[in-house]
Amino acid sequence: MSIPNKYFDLSNGTFSVKGVPLLSEVPTNVSFSPFSSICQSSDAPLPLLQRFLSLSHKGGFLGFSKDEPSDRLMNSLGSFTGRDFLSIFRFKTWWSTMWVGNNGSDLQMETQWVQFDVPEISSYVIIIPIIEGGFRSALHPGSDGHVMICAESGSTQVKASNFDAIAYVHVSDNPYNLMKEAYSAVRVHLNTFRLLEEKTVPNIVNKFGWCTWDAFYLTVEPAGIWHGVNDFVEGGVSPRFLIIDDGWQSINLDGENPNEDTKNLVLGGTQMTARLHRLDECEKFRKYKGGSMLGPDAPSFDPKKPKMLISKAIELEHAEKDRDKAIQSGVTDLSGFEAKILKFKQELNEMFGGEEESSNVSRQEGCGSCSCKAAYGMKAFTRDLRAKFKGLDDIYVWHALCGAWGGVRPGSTHLSAKVVPCKVSPGLDGTMTDLAVVKIIEGGIGLVHPDQSEDFYDSMHSYLAKVGITGVKVDVIHTLEYVSEEYGGRVELAKAYYKGLTSSISKNFKGNGLISSMQQCNDFFFLGTNQISIGRVGDDFWFQDPNGDPMGVYWLQGVHMIHCAYNSMWMGQIIQPDWDMFQSDHLCAKFHAGSRAICGGPVYVSDSVGGHDFDLIKKLVYPDGTIPKCQHFALPTRDCLFKNPLFDQKTILKIWNFNKYGGVIGAFNCQGAGWDPKEQRIKGYSHCYKPMSTTVQVSDIEWDQKIEAAQMGNAEEYIVYLSEAQELLFLTHESAAIQTTIQPSSFEIFSFVPVEKLGPTIKFAPIGLTNMFNNGGAIQELEYINCDSGTENNKSVKIKVKGDGNFLAYSSVSPKECYLNGAEVAFEWLAIATANGGKLTLNLPWVEEAGGISDVAFVF
Repeated sequence: MSIPNKYFDLSNGTFSVKGVPLLSEVPTNVSFSPFSSICQSSDAPLPLLQRFLSLSHKGGFLGFSKDEPSDRLMNSLGSFTGRDFLSIFRFKTWWSTMWVGNNGSDLQMETQWVQFDVPEISSYVIIIPIIEGGFRSALHPGSDGHVMICAESGSTQVKASNFDAIAYVHVSDNPYNLMKEAYSAVRVHLNTFRLLEEKTVPNIVNKFGWCTWDAFYLTVEPAGIWHGVNDFVEGGVSPRFLIIDDGWQSINLDGENPNEDTKNLVLGGTQMTARLHRLDECEKFRKYKGGSMLGPDAPSFDPKKPKMLISKAIELEHAEKDRDKAIQSGVTDLSGFEAKILKFKQELNEMFGGEEESSNVSRQEGCGSCSCKAAYGMKAFTRDLRAKFKGLDDIYVWHALCGAWGGVRPGSTHLSAKVVPCKVSPGLDGTMTDLAVVKIIEGGIGLVHPDQSEDFYDSMHSYLAKVGITGVKVDVIHTLEYVSEEYGGRVELAKAYYKGLTSSISKNFKGNGLISSMQQCNDFFFLGTNQISIGRVGDDFWFQDPNGDPMGVYWLQGVHMIHCAYNSMWMGQIIQPDWDMFQSDHLCAKFHAGSRAICGGPVYVSDSVGGHDFDLIKKLVYPDGTIPKCQHFALPTRDCLFKNPLFDQKTILKIWNFNKYGGVIGAFNCQGAGWDPKEQRIKGYSHCYKPMSTTVQVSDIEWDQKIEAAQMGNAEEYIVYLSEAQELLFLTHESAAIQTTIQPSSFEIFSFVPVEKLGPTIKFAPIGLTNMFNNGGAIQELEYINCDSGTENNKSVKIKVKGDGNFLAYSSVSPKECYLNGAEVAFEWLAIATANGGKLTLNLPWVEEAGGISDVAFVF
């Protein structure tokens, strides 16, 4: 079948773009249809619709037909060899990452999209598997270079044999425009989700926060949270949002008393077969007595206690693993293993018992006011937190998409729930072994009937909103595909659940108070993001390799950054990328901090109580808990797109972004680990963990990707500031690239600022605050006043700078005067050869009444 298209052509078994063969050996049952022949109507806003329709001739749909209907169909789209590609694939049920190669057999299972480099026509082409009817699709590797597409419904009762638009294909001469245009096309076509540009991002995106997960795991409780927030405030950085992670819910295990919480849970994994037995907070939060933390006799908190519990729980976990290995190897006498396990369990229970006596907040007397004495539970706790910590704008809590990891316990709530056995699709067999999947399959999901999804979410969320919670972190999102057999398949089940979730967010959390997590599969993005506007773009921050590789403390951190940077290319079209939390006292904390500083999303940590590096945090966060955030979301530079910055021993990850008055490049040495297709896991490649060199230049920044930044890309000259080396360089578009060598797990941030000419000899460029990683993010406003262009007189620069510390600017000559908030002050100007001018420095105070903003003026 051949339908002509200006760009694409499918004929004689070859799929071509502008005459260049892209796929050969295309089966005769594969079709290509221009966009306009398939998509007839859309609910997209008129400006978006008009913008895309002007580009729609650059794309179309691939389909295929089979003789026999099935619930899972595999078909080749053709083969390719010798052509570089970049792809994203699911390495676990929940998480995706990048992969590169040069033929169809190099693809990985569950590939979400593949982008081809087509240098013959200076272009790029993307193939995006999408949704058609009740089927969702993904790409898989085939033999002899073939690209396979898999369309599956997730239910043996939902079958099909013919698809007209199961994948979308698009071409562009710009790889970043390609992603924008292609996902706009899919949005216009499907009408099941909205792009980021159509939604409002929650306020947390501009702020600093704390998540309780790594601090407590499941031992989280009110006194620990209180002392944790207080730690930050006393350290000089006030969290503006708090995420109470897993551990606050009322959950129990099948076979236990249906009305009581499971006791003494510590590590993630122990709760994964547990289910919600009520929709409010668990007993340790219900027993919180209003005012008990505000009074003079507020209970103390031992920051060593969670660490001791976690340490003991790890011993117990290792003992259980040793027993399981012994069983697998045929050992029959397990008495020694069982005795050890029993000993650790008893020790753990004793530690919990002691803790309950010493820090049970409910036993404390209130602060004396009537209102305090009257209130208990989460509402009293959130009210007390806000009374004490005035800057705490948002308090989010965690929950799984199905309620808890194991869903909702049947018969325990007003909802109709039943335990549904889990069935893993064949495609997921090619992904990494995952404890969460093992546990969920073991226990099944207590699934609330999809007809009750709106009631389910509203029952939880309306209660939370009433008790002072302003948003939720929804995790374990991609479980629905395991339990869709009886519910019309994965697409229909997902639609029902996401409809309920969307309705509840709109009603209870201002339409956007939700962070999505464990959701990196195309079903979620195409069906669940009508309201959701922010979500995780990386796997969890792991402080060490959970598989026990001692090098994992280091190399896993680089893997995390690769996930985030490359996933942002597609996820960033639909949601605000969230690069996840980290711990400020970790061995690689600075490495993480450098990436978070320029990622363009929120900055939050999961520090243990008392475990902080405040000097590091203050390089990311202002005293008022806001952050100098970039204007875009960070993306890999072009010269990284078809490379492997994890273990090719030659590529440094470079990411670009913008500030209001300049551009930024971050160069990160992430080498040392990555996906192993044979072992189907992420593992260390220690021989790659070494210093690497790279080059950086003005053109690495994609200035045209933001209208406000485009003009900066046309500047004649730039000043470049290297945050780690503390160097100032003068650069033009014609200058030789900056050469730099970066140590493993290290980085450099390059700030590019256009140079303004104020006269024949006066050149000026503001760098920002050198005590912040993202120094240029501190500059709020910039005005050049050039009263008399013919002379050197009456030239001045006015700058509004947020933050305190060392302000740096480039100036070719020394100013005559400097004013700070209207008063003349001293400054320093030091001539430097590398920048054809000098460093201009000034120390700025934090003025609380002005919101930390200083008015700076230089007169020449």
